[in-house]
Amino acid sequence: MALRPFSLNLVLLLLIILAREAICVSTKTAAINRVQVLTQQESDRVVGLPGQPPVKFKQYAGYITVNENHGRALFYWFFESQDKPQEKPLLLWLNGGPGCSSIGYGEAEELGPFFPQNSTEPKLKLNPYSWNKAANLLFLESPVGVGFSYTNNSRDIDQLGDTITAKDSHTFIVKWFRRFPQFRSHEFYIAGESYAGHYVPQLSELIFDKNHNPTKKDYINFKGLMIGNALLDDETDQKGMIDYAWDHAVISDELYENIKNACDFSVSSQSGDCNMELHRYFDVYKIIDMYSLYTSKCFSDGSSTTRKWPVIKGVAPHSLSKFDGWHQRPGAGYDPCASDYTEVYLNRPEVQKALHANITKIPYPWTHCSDTIRFWNGAPSSMLPVIKKLIAGGLRVWVFSGDTDGRIPVTATRYTLRKLGLRIVEDWTPWYTSKQVGGWTIVYDGLTFVTIRGAGHQVPTFAPKQALQLLRHFLLNKKLPLGPV
Repeated sequence: MALRPFSLNLVLLLLIILAREAICVSTKTAAINRVQVLTQQESDRVVGLPGQPPVKFKQYAGYITVNENHGRALFYWFFESQDKPQEKPLLLWLNGGPGCSSIGYGEAEELGPFFPQNSTEPKLKLNPYSWNKAANLLFLESPVGVGFSYTNNSRDIDQLGDTITAKDSHTFIVKWFRRFPQFRSHEFYIAGESYAGHYVPQLSELIFDKNHNPTKKDYINFKGLMIGNALLDDETDQKGMIDYAWDHAVISDELYENIKNACDFSVSSQSGDCNMELHRYFDVYKIIDMYSLYTSKCFSDGSSTTRKWPVIKGVAPHSLSKFDGWHQRPGAGYDPCASDYTEVYLNRPEVQKALHANITKIPYPWTHCSDTIRFWNGAPSSMLPVIKKLIAGGLRVWVFSGDTDGRIPVTATRYTLRKLGLRIVEDWTPWYTSKQVGGWTIVYDGLTFVTIRGAGHQVPTFAPKQALQLLRHFLLNKKLPLGPV
């Protein structure tokens, strides 16, 4: 039986009422979600740190749980850009180790806004070359067991390796964007140094693989990666270390020839003769700083920079990582005791309270590099296949190298990049900071390599002005100046 006209009108009216109610419910749900997000953000807001000079930009710190069942939570510290944060890209910075803190090194001694000072009272100095002048800046302590990051399942520490670090870091990023959705549409980049030569490409690959559908809820607007003095390939990294040491008058002709004759860095296990010569090689770096050949070492009592962190089994490169000398902690630039100031500052209870850190009362002090991680489960001997994949995927890839670093020296990186077999678009060319040569650059098809003259392993520490200049050009995908400016 056909419906009468007034019945059709009634049906339409009911549909309209239901639609309005659905919109109302949806609007209320969205409003509730916005309130929850703002509440979470506000609970992470750092309103002021002990000894902090006044600043106009906002900062946030806290935890994001990456595994609910195990209670794995990663600690972050985030700084909005000093200028127009709503327009600037977001940059994630990772330090390596493995097992070292991106806050202890990256934020507090390299490229963050605040540097702890040598003082009986908590005191911070503003970094005039902080990278949050160019980007919204995010630091992550990863994996669990590093810095303030923790797990409620102690067995997790024995399972750590490249794979779980990448997975947990990816989960962190996804959840971080849910907590800070106002940055979701921003261009996103990842940068890091040293063992982040593993972390950065692996996390980049994971984001790239999960990023095929731009309409997905957790799509990340990922544009590129930049790594400095980076561990990328066991064979060339180790060969480059030895060649660099000889070329910079650190080892004798005799020791150099003995290592060349006894060692084969294309394999993971070396002969007894090779190991004996490598011990002699590392002895040299007991008296000078491997990470910066021409700067002073710290000799303060109990200095954290003169201690070694535990030898982590299973980490790359497999030949050299067996030696105690490989595990020497880096110094801290022009003030070689700066890491001591950082360690004192971040262990102050009032500082931890202001950062919303150590909320579970971790049973050990904060350190630059973890004393709890003793084994590393899985470290590929080469990152070059991943780098090739990311280049082919259209991501921006820059590699940079401070040229006074003996740990992962410019020589090693040049060998590594040559191994990629990329076509040279623009060959070895000087670039400039003001009227001075800042370093050299070579542009490959899909990758840009930049050296920074006079900088050690932690480039932003030793050459802060040039490092900020490098970052600005990377974010803009713009060549560094090829003449005085």
